Amino acid sequence: MTLGAQIAWDDTVLPFQLDRSDIRGRVARLDQVLDRILSQHSYPRAIEDLVAEAAMLTALIGQTIKLRWKLSLQVRGDGAARLIATDYFAPASEGAPARIRAYAGYDAERLVEDAPGFDQIGQGYFAILIDQGQGTTPYQGITPIAGHSLADCAEAYFAQSEQLPTRFSLHSSTEARVWRGGGVMLQHMPKASPLMQGGGTGEGGLLRPADVMGSGDEAENWTRANLLLDTVEAEELTGPKVHSTDLLVRLFHEEAPRVFDPQPVEFGCTCSEAKVRQSLSIYSARDIASMTTPEGTVTADCQFCGAHYVMDPASLGFEAETGGDDDS
Repeated sequence: MTLGAQIAWDDTVLPFQLDRSDIRGRVARLDQVLDRILSQHSYPRAIEDLVAEAAMLTALIGQTIKLRWKLSLQVRGDGAARLIATDYFAPASEGAPARIRAYAGYDAERLVEDAPGFDQIGQGYFAILIDQGQGTTPYQGITPIAGHSLADCAEAYFAQSEQLPTRFSLHSSTEARVWRGGGVMLQHMPKASPLMQGGGTGEGGLLRPADVMGSGDEAENWTRANLLLDTVEAEELTGPKVHSTDLLVRLFHEEAPRVFDPQPVEFGCTCSEAKVRQSLSIYSARDIASMTTPEGTVTADCQFCGAHYVMDPASLGFEAETGGDDDS
C-alpha cells in the first residue's frame, strides 16, 4: 500500500457506542481531505498542526449533531495564530458525504520558532457555532482558550457549555508532504440530549459477541473508558494499516463496542462569484473604486479553497444595478 492511496476507511467518521455504559463516540480518519486542506497553503508547520487538529475536531463534533446545514469551529487568539476557522457541512442527502473546509490566519513575524502550534495562539477563545439554515436562530457557544491543545479546549467547551463529559485523542502526521490524520471522541451521554444523535443510522452491529452488562456506576465506566483510550498509539489513530473497527476492538473489546454506518467526508467549499458579488452589494461606487486594482478589476480570494475571482467594478456594489453615481 503506497502512502496516500485511497483505502476503505479513509475520509470517514465511524459512530460507535459502548454497550456496557452510556458512552458513545466517533472514530475519524481524514486523509485526502486533510491533505487537500493543507496542500493548497504554505503554512508554517506549527500552523499546519493547528489546522489539522481543528479539522479533525470539526469532523468528530459535526457528525454528533443533528445537523441540517453547518457547524463551524473558530479559534481566535492574540498571539501569532490569530484565527483558525473550520466548517462542517451536513450531507445533502442520506448516504452523501459531509464536507469540510478549514483555513488559518496568522502573523508570520510573530511566530515563535520551534514553539508548538497551541503556544502560538496566546489568550483568546474557542467557539462552536451551529447554523441550521434559513428560518432558524444560530447557536453559539464560547469558552476561553484552556489547557495545552485544541482538544483540551474542546473538552472544556463540552464540560462548561453542554455539561457533557467528553474526551478526544487526536494525531496527524505527514510524510513526503502527504498528510494523514485521525482521532477518537468519547462522550458520556445523558439519557436524552436534543442536539446529539444516537450512535448512527440503522441498528448497528456488535464488533464481538458479548452479553451486554448493566451500565453500573457511571463515573467508573467513564474512568475505565478513558484509561483504555490512553493506551492508543499515534499510528493507530492515523490508521494507514489499522481499520477503524479494528482499533475499536483493540481498545474497547471488553466494553462491547457497537458500530454504526460510517459517514464519508470530503473537502468542500461553498464560495462562488455570486456570493462574492452579494457581499459587495452593500458598497457604493466610491467604495468599489477604492477596491479596484491598477489593472481596472476587483479581485477576491477564498481563504478556504484558494479560488480567485476577477470582476468588473462597474458591475459591483448597490449602485451597479440602479445606475447611480458616487456623489451621494
